[in-house]
Amino acid sequence: MKSYVEAIQEKSRIAGVLLHPTSLPSGVLDNDAFRWLDFMAEAGLQVWQVLPLGVPQDNLSPYQCYSAFALNPALLADLSTKDSATGDIVTKNSATESAEIDGADFQIWHQQESYWLDDYALFITLKQSFESTAWFDWQDEYKHRDPQALQQFKQQHSEQINAIYLQQYRLYKRWQQIRDYATERNIYLFGDMPIFVAHDSADVWAHQDYFLLDENGLAEVVAGVPPDYFSETGQRWGNPHYNWEAMQENDFDWWISRLKNHLQCFDLVRIDHFRGMQAVWMIDAHCETAVEGYWQEVPGDALLQKLKDDMGELPLVAEDLGIITPEVNALREKYQLPGMSILQFSFDAFEDNPHKPQNIDYERVVYTGTHDNDTTVGWFQSLDESTRRHVRKEIAINETADAGQVCDRLIEAALQSRAQLAIIPLQDFLHLGSEARMNIPGTVDGNWDWQFQWQQIPAELAPKVKQQITDAKRDC
Repeated sequence: MKSYVEAIQEKSRIAGVLLHPTSLPSGVLDNDAFRWLDFMAEAGLQVWQVLPLGVPQDNLSPYQCYSAFALNPALLADLSTKDSATGDIVTKNSATESAEIDGADFQIWHQQESYWLDDYALFITLKQSFESTAWFDWQDEYKHRDPQALQQFKQQHSEQINAIYLQQYRLYKRWQQIRDYATERNIYLFGDMPIFVAHDSADVWAHQDYFLLDENGLAEVVAGVPPDYFSETGQRWGNPHYNWEAMQENDFDWWISRLKNHLQCFDLVRIDHFRGMQAVWMIDAHCETAVEGYWQEVPGDALLQKLKDDMGELPLVAEDLGIITPEVNALREKYQLPGMSILQFSFDAFEDNPHKPQNIDYERVVYTGTHDNDTTVGWFQSLDESTRRHVRKEIAINETADAGQVCDRLIEAALQSRAQLAIIPLQDFLHLGSEARMNIPGTVDGNWDWQFQWQQIPAELAPKVKQQITDAKRDC
């Protein structure tokens, strides 16, 4: 299979689907993942987009993880499980799988990944010892990484640390099996890389000089975005800001390692909040919302140039939603990164709106909605009647069309657009309402837990989707 960059150089127009692995019926990387890829192949869908696969913190957000490199252990099927349709046992248990691990391969992998793995395993084991408290609340010798104290701790907890090494190896091997299976079916895997990392993470603890922290490890300013169409008070994410000067002095080594790590797992990677590659919203750590803040320019141009020099053509997508300036657009265009267009955002009175179908060109990835939007059915049902009439008129559909018909029309509009890649959330293919929404930005509870069931996938869906893709003259 040609690379995604090669496909785009040939001006291919591809269709894909957005579904996080936790939304599979089992919620783990068992037989459901392979069955899902079979469904995609039958439907002519060539890109599987997922959310970040990291280890989420207590609110389950994949955008706030304990590591920028580690994979989420909750995705690993630790026990034999049954296929949700046939009832057959399909997954080996952890003891059986561990016994089959090649020791030499494991050692090679550990050596290659030690630049992040050793710190991550030590960090998680320390957190367990300190009853899950944040690293900046640990005893000073551990908070400030005293070498002698850390070495002694490693020796005392070698069994737990080695278990984490093995767990991450099993996750890596499982994902590579899935990637190989996808490649055999001409399917690209599309990952997601949050631009910021969580304060309470192995990365910040291990590289405190790369972040704007005080002498106690606390952030003086935190990340977020100002008020926009997602939130009237903005979004206060709470992530610490990077010490870009220190990162640049070391040739952005952490960033290069991070992207290479992602490209071991994915054919294509979205940079979440690409806006932050040009300037970031600085919020005083004491502020409870993101309303008060200021934009600070960062050396994203130098970073992207270094990444390109080291890695060649960059298979990246720029998430350029929200307040986008000419400088951000210029940066994206300089490195030929496609941006994003969301059809749910296209129904305003501004003719230059980049989300309107007529303004979407090949250098875009088009969505009906993302994980941060309501489902298309839920979105349409939430509109007042006047706006519904406007939407129906704009998409040239019968004035009595219901939410499901509107959803289908937006799917068709996405597929028929000139965008190089059209991504449809599974919830939209299934005409699901707000009960299936993945996330409501600015809220904490009730997010990230939606799962589909195989009985929700009608037998006629795959041929229907493939016909829609064919009619839109997309590759499949």
